[in-house]
Amino acid sequence: MTPTTGADTPRSSSGDPSAGSSTGSSTGSSTGSSTGSFLDEVRRAVTPRATLLVIGAVALHLLFIASYVGALHDPRPKDVPFGVVASPAVARQTVARLEKLPGGPLDPRTVADAATARKQIVNREIDGALVVGPSGTTDTLLVATGGGKVLASTLVALTSTLEKSEARTLRTLDVVPADTQDANGLSSFYLAVGWCVGGYLCASIMVIGSGAARSTPRRAVIRLLAMAVVGIVGGLGGALIVGPALGALPGGIAAFWGLGALIIFAVGAATLAFQGVLGLAGVGLVILLVVILGNPSAGGALPPPLLPPFWKAIGPALPPGAGTWAARSIAYFDGNDMTASLLVLSAWAVAGVAVTLLAAVMRTRRVQHTP
Repeated sequence: MTPTTGADTPRSSSGDPSAGSSTGSSTGSSTGSSTGSFLDEVRRAVTPRATLLVIGAVALHLLFIASYVGALHDPRPKDVPFGVVASPAVARQTVARLEKLPGGPLDPRTVADAATARKQIVNREIDGALVVGPSGTTDTLLVATGGGKVLASTLVALTSTLEKSEARTLRTLDVVPADTQDANGLSSFYLAVGWCVGGYLCASIMVIGSGAARSTPRRAVIRLLAMAVVGIVGGLGGALIVGPALGALPGGIAAFWGLGALIIFAVGAATLAFQGVLGLAGVGLVILLVVILGNPSAGGALPPPLLPPFWKAIGPALPPGAGTWAARSIAYFDGNDMTASLLVLSAWAVAGVAVTLLAAVMRTRRVQHTP
């Protein structure tokens, strides 16, 4: 019994040499297979296309930070249209003093009388006016918080300093006051930005959902018609939210509805155009133009006269800036001085339609002529 057990034990414990070799080989093979699988997964998870998209996303978010901080971190007024009402001699002296303020914050000009100054403010020709009292030492500053509370406060600070240096007192009169429910004067900006977001999101979803590279003229027309429907619905929805629902902005529902429909369709058509020409990269370009460049320059947090030169220049040409200006005109300025903004939005809409259809036609022709 014992010899048999002893003879059996070594065979079972030490095993057959070939068995040991097989075990080692199997272990090594398993380890190599595991390493190979991980590297394969890395290659599958991070494809060259995904790498480019991630690089693009990193670039966009850094540009987002740079644009917002660069545009809004240090507001300084520059060439703010400003009226002076006084007798001819006093008006000339006051304009000369305002022109010499450090940094050129104001662009002063003589205005005939206080009634004309009020009219020019309502027409958005000037942003404020100083009415010099013909007798005594009290002057009146006319401002319009409906055009931006930060700008109105800036004008108060500038003129107060000047008045103190001449031992005069200043009273402020808000000619176009912001609504009490529009506490910071930003509702117009948020409304326009919301419509812009709706435009490029809906257009992107339509294209990405069916494949950005498969557009045909018929599909392009259908997508444009769908964007028109989205614009009508979204425009009405935004008008009802800021009007009857929240009471955030005064102004007619019909006017806001029309503006919202135009903004949504313009941004949506532009998005379809960029995607038709550039494919998925078109989404990034839309975000660059509308969000990264458009929002900081729109005149929301800081009205245009307080923005740095670059942002002040590009804002009116982009949908958020044009939309914000038009929305404020509807809400507070009787619809005055919004023709240029409507033309800008219409240009985006027309160009978007034209490029979208042209890109679809050209792609179809290329496919038909491909052997």
